[in-house]
Formats: sequence, C-alpha cells, structure tokens
Amino acid sequence: MDGRSAKRPADANSGERLADWADGRLGIYTLAKTQMRKVFPDHWSFMLGEICLYSFLILILTGVYLTLFFEPSGVEVVYNGSYEPLNGIIMTRAYESTLDISFDVRGGLLIRQIHHWAALVFVAGMLVHMMRVFFTGAFRKPRELNWLFGWTLLFLGILTGLTGYSLPDDLLSGTGIRFAQGAILSVPVVGTYLSFFLFGGEFPGHDIISRLFPVHVLLLPGIMLGLVVAHLILVFYHKHTQYPGPGRDQKSVVGMPFMPVYMAKAGGFFFLVFGVLSMMGAIATINPVWAFGPYRADLVTTGAQPDWYLGFSEGLIRVMPGWEIDAWGHTLQLGVFIPFTLFPLILLAIGVYPFVEAWITGDKREHHILDRPRNVPTRTALGVAWLSLYAVLLIGGGNDIVATHLHLSINAITWFVRIAVLLVPLLAFVVTKRVCLGLQRGDRDKVLHGRESGTIKRLPHGEYVEVHEPLTRAQRFTLTQHDQVPPYDVGPLVDANGVERKVKPTQRLRARLAHAMYGQNAHIPKPTAEEYHELTSSDDHH
Repeated sequence: MDGRSAKRPADANSGERLADWADGRLGIYTLAKTQMRKVFPDHWSFMLGEICLYSFLILILTGVYLTLFFEPSGVEVVYNGSYEPLNGIIMTRAYESTLDISFDVRGGLLIRQIHHWAALVFVAGMLVHMMRVFFTGAFRKPRELNWLFGWTLLFLGILTGLTGYSLPDDLLSGTGIRFAQGAILSVPVVGTYLSFFLFGGEFPGHDIISRLFPVHVLLLPGIMLGLVVAHLILVFYHKHTQYPGPGRDQKSVVGMPFMPVYMAKAGGFFFLVFGVLSMMGAIATINPVWAFGPYRADLVTTGAQPDWYLGFSEGLIRVMPGWEIDAWGHTLQLGVFIPFTLFPLILLAIGVYPFVEAWITGDKREHHILDRPRNVPTRTALGVAWLSLYAVLLIGGGNDIVATHLHLSINAITWFVRIAVLLVPLLAFVVTKRVCLGLQRGDRDKVLHGRESGTIKRLPHGEYVEVHEPLTRAQRFTLTQHDQVPPYDVGPLVDANGVERKVKPTQRLRARLAHAMYGQNAHIPKPTAEEYHELTSSDDHH
C-alpha cells in the first residue's frame, strides 16, 4: 500500500494532517521528493543571482507599503505640512504625498530609501550577474532562453527604475521626464504624436504621473515576476552550471542538496541582503526630494543626474554633436535621435549574442561546465570592451559634475568622451585579448613545469634554478579540461573534379568570424599528455 495514502494514526498532529491534505490535492510530496534533494554547485559568484532575487523581493515588499500612502495625482495644491521651508508652495499632490511619506508616515522615509537603494542594487546585481554568465559562457545551449529572460529582466528593470524615479514629481525627476520627452520628440514624423499621447497634451500636462503609476506598480512588476519565476524554473530544469574541476562533467554535479543545506544558506543570505539594504537606507541619504523642490517647467536643478543605469543613455545624447537636417518642412534632430536609437540597439546586441556565437561556432552540444574567461579571449575582450564603453559614456552623462568637481573644462570632457567612445573599447579589446593569451601561456607552463616554489637550487655545473612543484592531477585537469575545437571552415572552394563550389556570403562571413574568434591567434594550444610525460621524465626537469 502507498504509504502516503495510508490513514494517519489518531494521534497525528495537525501539521501532518495538513501535509496529507495538501499532498492529496497538489502532489507536493512527489514534487518535493524529486526536487528538494536536487544538488546545486557552490561558488561565491552564484550569489550574484541571489542578490538580484532578494533585492526584487524587497522592492515588492517596500513598494506595497509605499503604495498605501502615495497619491499619483497631478492636481496642484498648496503645501502646508511638516516641512516648513516648502509651506505655501504650489505643488502636485504626488509631490505632497511624497513629502508626507518622508516626514509624517511612521517609517516612511526609511522605507522610501530602502526601496530606492534596493532598485539600484537590483539593476547592478542583474548587470554583474549577466556579465558573469557572459564571461563564463553560461548562456550556451540549453540556456539561451534563460539568457533572454535575464536580458528582458534587465531591460524592464531599467524601465521600472525610470518610471519609479519619475513618480515623486520633484524638480530632479521632472527634469528626467523632460529629458525623456525631448528624446521622444526627436522620433521622425510621429514623435510629436507620441509625446501628446503619453503626456495627454502639451508637456508637462496633468496625466503623466497617474499614467506612470500603474505601469510602475502593476504592469512592469507583474511581467518581471513572471519572468523571475520562469527563470528559476529553467534553472531547476537545466540544473545549475558549475566551474571546471575534478568530478565535474556535463552529466554530474558536485555540490550540496537544495534541502536543507542550500535553503538554509539562501534564507540566511536573504536576511543579510535585507539587513545591508536597511542599513544603507538608514544612514545614506538618497533622493532627498525636499531639497529639490517641486517640478516647474521653467526650472532645472543644478547637476541633474539620472540613476547610474541610465547614465549610459544620457551620455550618448550629451556627447553627440547637435546635428539636424531640415527637409520638406520638417526638422530631424539627429543629435538626439541617433543616440536615442543606439541605446536599445546596444542592449539588443547583448540579448542576441548567444545566438550569434552559436551560429559562428556551429556548436549544438549542451554545456553545463563553465568556461574560464581566459580560455575564450575574444568573447572576454568583447565583454570588457562593452564595459569600457559604458564607463566612458557614464563620464559623458555626468560631464558637468566631472567638470565642476575636477575643475576641468566641460568642452574638453565632451571631446574626450567623443574620442574615447571610439578608441577606448578598441584598446580595451586588444589589451584584454593579449592578457588572456598571456594567462593561457602561464597555465600551459604551469601544467608542464609546475608551480614556482621560491626554493633556489644550485646545479653541479654552477647554475642556479628555481625548483618547481608539480601540480596535482586535480589541478592539471582543471587547467586542461577545456575543449579547443577547430573553427568552422567553408572547405576547399574547388571540388575534386575542378568545379568551383558555390559558397554563400553568409558562410564566408561565418568562417571569417569563426577564425577570428577561435582560430590559431585566439588561443594557445594546451599541453598534451605526451608533452607532459616527455618533460617530467627528463633528468633536467626542475
């Protein structure tokens, strides 16, 4: 008889009876039996994804609290509240309710600041987590779909941050909305119509806050919550990737069971993240809306800067020359429209990269072992080049702050960024690739000759050499387990009968990219077993 269907003894406690009731209707026992003992590998970098998850949960919890007191209304009122410097000032109800949350609601200011810090950590965690996935090749088959889920979460997280940042209707956030409205107006032909539709008329209108509110608290979080659930389900289904090492291959996982070890660690880490965010919210002021005052269309706050994750887009627009074209009675603001379109295009390139790499390599195998970034130098160099581009444009987005704090000319900074946008990513690519190749050579020498011990030995003929300690088998396996597959090649252009083969342009492009990314100049041949035995068996090996 099935033990789960057997009747509980009369002295069964209420917890057991509840478990039996739930199992009979939801099948929880079967699910738990198959999944709760699932093994997960352990590495500090895997916690980056957990930081994203916990920050998202904290955002939901604090956001629910703030929603109870925030009033998303553009109706103008005269403020008479606890913050006396603004008494008698005309402002929107949205800004007034934000002041009420900050000064009159118990714990309101703390929750506001935790919410804002959690948003910054959430986006930063997603970016760093995706970079870990990118550099280690964790996006390869069968995880391309999960990469798209993570990429979509990053994109939606940026949009959610923008909408939430704009809700208080203070002078800083209003300046940001004005910036976005100017970018929308630059869209050829339909830009004016899009602006009127979004703002309900001429900027700033009275509808934008009430329209952003449901998007921020319902639409975007709902989509993101569904994507997070789908992301975690696929992590369970595909099993977690792991770094190379002894006992780890494409079919086995070395780690700890989900229950109880992993769940206990995850629970503790959640409260650690919550505690750190609470401490940051308590001691580090962020977005003090009372210091900026209410938004007025004829004013702009000094040193207006967006949150860091939008500095990329603002940097594109700030350093772009003010090009414009007058044609057929219309003015095309290319100085705004081109950067406005570049931002999503650069993000799109990140999203489709796994599919581009799979097409170049033609690799249809499943990959559960991560790459060491040094062993894929071209991909690593591309990632570093993208990060360097982001850093340069972040400087461009804050060129006025950099100029005032470092006492530099804002024009000089702008021209530096314009030049660096083209040169710095290229330089970062070349340097990173050379560093990776150097590290590969170091690994090769370490496998063949061992690790430097620091012990100096004098040979009989008077020569001084450093004694090398041989690596263990586990260490040699870790350094040599990666594959070095020959790159895709179109083959001979003429067949055995002397007839010219038809090669598609896409095949030629694929072959060129494959040789550039995985050819002889993109890796150092790893040592073979014959080379190792030949060196270690010789008498002059030290």
